[in-house]
Amino acid sequence: MSVLSLLIYFSGIAFLFFGVTCLLTPRMKLEFTRFGLSTIQRQITGVLQIAGSIGLLLFTYSLLIAAISAAGLSILMLLGFITRMRIKDSVYESSPAFIFMILNGIIAYKLWILI
Repeated sequence: MSVLSLLIYFSGIAFLFFGVTCLLTPRMKLEFTRFGLSTIQRQITGVLQIAGSIGLLLFTYSLLIAAISAAGLSILMLLGFITRMRIKDSVYESSPAFIFMILNGIIAYKLWILI
């Protein structure tokens, strides 16, 4: 298994988890309130995370869908990072969004090259 495949599986499984927790857990409901975002914005975020994770995990069937999914997740994490900076979260609290933004950007780029 290649390093790229491992990164795709890691990100895909992580975002499946993030999406489900975003939709279902009281903690994430409180976080989105703290972010100044609405219930519908939280629900859209969770659905996009789940959709992106599924698209990533389908990479063996469609590199294009996986590349688009990785790019979308990267943009979603950029927005998450900006939101955390806007509310003045620490670098430590903001770092997961930044790291996943970079990771998915790299995945999107590497998949785009293979298409």
